[in-house]
Amino acid sequence: MFDYRRTHTCGELRSSHIGKIVTLSGWIHRRRDHGGIIFIDLRDRFGLTQLVFDPKTISEELFCQASRLRSEWVISVKGQVIARTEKMINHKLSTGELEIYVKELEILSSAKTPPFSICDEDIEVNEELRLKYRYLDIRRGLIAHNLLLRHQVMLTTRNFMSEQGFIEISTPILGKSTPEGARDYLVPSRIYPGNFYALPQSPQLFKQLLMISGIDRYFQIAPCFRDEDLRADRQPEFTQIDMEMSFETPEDIMGIIQELMTKVVQTALPDTPPICFPKMSYKDCLENYGTDHPDLRFKMPLVRLDDIIEQSEFTILREQLTQKGCIKALLVKNGADLSRREIETYAQFVSLFGVSGLAWMKCQSEGLSSNVTKFFSPDLLTDLKNRMQCEIGDLILIAGGEEARINQGLDHLRRKIAKERNLIDPSAMHFVWVTDFPLLRWNADERRIESEHHPFTSPHSEDLDMLNTDPLKVRALAYDLVLNGYEIGGGSQRIHNSELQNKIFEILNLSKSAIQEKFGFFVEALEYGTPPHLGFAFGLDRIVMILAKTENIRDVIAFPKTQKASDLMMQAPAKVEKKQLNELKVQIEPIEIIWT
Repeated sequence: MFDYRRTHTCGELRSSHIGKIVTLSGWIHRRRDHGGIIFIDLRDRFGLTQLVFDPKTISEELFCQASRLRSEWVISVKGQVIARTEKMINHKLSTGELEIYVKELEILSSAKTPPFSICDEDIEVNEELRLKYRYLDIRRGLIAHNLLLRHQVMLTTRNFMSEQGFIEISTPILGKSTPEGARDYLVPSRIYPGNFYALPQSPQLFKQLLMISGIDRYFQIAPCFRDEDLRADRQPEFTQIDMEMSFETPEDIMGIIQELMTKVVQTALPDTPPICFPKMSYKDCLENYGTDHPDLRFKMPLVRLDDIIEQSEFTILREQLTQKGCIKALLVKNGADLSRREIETYAQFVSLFGVSGLAWMKCQSEGLSSNVTKFFSPDLLTDLKNRMQCEIGDLILIAGGEEARINQGLDHLRRKIAKERNLIDPSAMHFVWVTDFPLLRWNADERRIESEHHPFTSPHSEDLDMLNTDPLKVRALAYDLVLNGYEIGGGSQRIHNSELQNKIFEILNLSKSAIQEKFGFFVEALEYGTPPHLGFAFGLDRIVMILAKTENIRDVIAFPKTQKASDLMMQAPAKVEKKQLNELKVQIEPIEIIWT
């Protein structure tokens, strides 16, 4: 029987191997017939090697066998490594200086015609079809490359964390549903009918319990689950690089994270220039960029113009100020070349976020010009020009209204303009720490106070008195890390005494019975001697997505879900047998599922 164990991979052979007898195994990438000779490009995850079946040098039986070969068949061959002639060298391949003259062939598996081309990666394929046949999509190379990148990030993380004295510990997947955060994925219990486990949104409570246990440095590459509305950078199941440590300060853990991220970037993108980690307060982020995860790869901050508009005759915008709104502007460098129609498309774009209109001015040699400059005195126009640091050829875009809407609209607009005008260096890696978040926020829809992050975050010590008088002004000892406009991770100092923890629960309007039912075990644990501790969690998928230079998180996950949380390959979620439901004491109303 033919021994299909490889002596080399399809991307390994070089000129130094010429003359050697080798065994290769893989998939047929392409087949060509030229001058009576059959050429096969054999592929594995390492690369391509050209095989040659020359009827002059092999038996008629072997040549007939080779004539049957088709794309995506799995074969194993033994043959001699031969140098290509100078004019036949393929400089696009690492193995392009040589080819294998096949002496033996074993067909290991035939293949149906794939639903899309495997060998032509440049051909765009509908994503739903790619997800349905994900095992074929991975063969095309891009996803496999991203999975290797993901492996490198995980390996770098594990090695670094171990060197820093962290212990990798797995925490339970089946846990308890708690009232904070996104919706849980629930798992009914057969043994305890009517009761449910919850899949973890994070290992938050378990890692804090490990600190109470005396495990002073913990980490885990943890699977997490959230039943939330999805976006291009979200999945219902995702992977988190999770860590917790005792007897340290936020500066300590931030230093460790900076060192880890530097190693990760250097491993994944070795040509990246040295990176730095500036800090910015939550308040400054919203004021200058309209978001708590700003993209700092390009300039174009939001500039407040309340005082200038207040002195003008621009009635429409002044009315926004009387309604406790704000006025902010963007400066588009060299944007004076934009037509009114193009500017109008920007106005339509920000209207999607509740912003009603954009005023504009162009900076020309004679000064600012537009149909709204008549509402400003010459001195005010000079002040506006200076405030915006405007130069000839620039464009000013001005919006007014409710601050939250203005911030959101202009944040998205600055990103859109930067992308359209190629203001973003695709190789740039701009990190920023965002600090001093509010501890709590007001949920207007549910008319209640809720945690900005989670209820275990410690407040600033100097703000403790405001918990009783003005809790929404209390700052959290929390810190998020942002990379290229994406929040890639977040963490905080934790509450480590039961009295303060109960106080936070009370502010969140949890009754004593609810606290006992949901968190009683944890509050009790805090009473047995809890060290000061803090932690952080990275979104592994999101980090790899950025490093892979893609905007779709599904491109870095082997078998992802769609944006509607369905698995098109396995057709999940799916109905189960009535017997299974009966065992779980679960009754459901039948509905029709339409796969999209």
